[in-house]
Amino acid sequence: MAELKTKPTGQSVQTFLESIEDEKKRQDSFALLQLIQESTGCEPKMWGDSIVGYGDYHYKSPATGREGDWFLAGFSPRKQNLTLYLMGGFAQYESLMAKLGKYTTGKSCLYVKKLTDINMETLKELVKQSTEDLIKTSPQQQ
Repeated sequence: MAELKTKPTGQSVQTFLESIEDEKKRQDSFALLQLIQESTGCEPKMWGDSIVGYGDYHYKSPATGREGDWFLAGFSPRKQNLTLYLMGGFAQYESLMAKLGKYTTGKSCLYVKKLTDINMETLKELVKQSTEDLIKTSPQQQ
């Protein structure tokens, strides 16, 4: 099986976020940095060139048998959106999602244009619950 390309790099999260050219996206990224750290209780670290990840866990896909190590929660200030990675998905959080604000989702990605579109307390609770639930169901929490 192919090895995952996205891994912790040891690069500076602060330097990465300071390099964001768009002022509003940079401010939103620093706000997410703090919010996700508070919600997860984990220190942020760079995963690859553009993802800030928190914590880590070992996963094994029941469907494919593929396994690896990944972060519990994270974000990336992409050009189109702020992308938040909540690895447990969203289906079980309908009540929180209804109060969250303006967003779109992918399988484990929450896409937000700007944080002013989002209820920050709801986002904080969503990240906290998602992380706690993922830890409970992970075969080997690290």
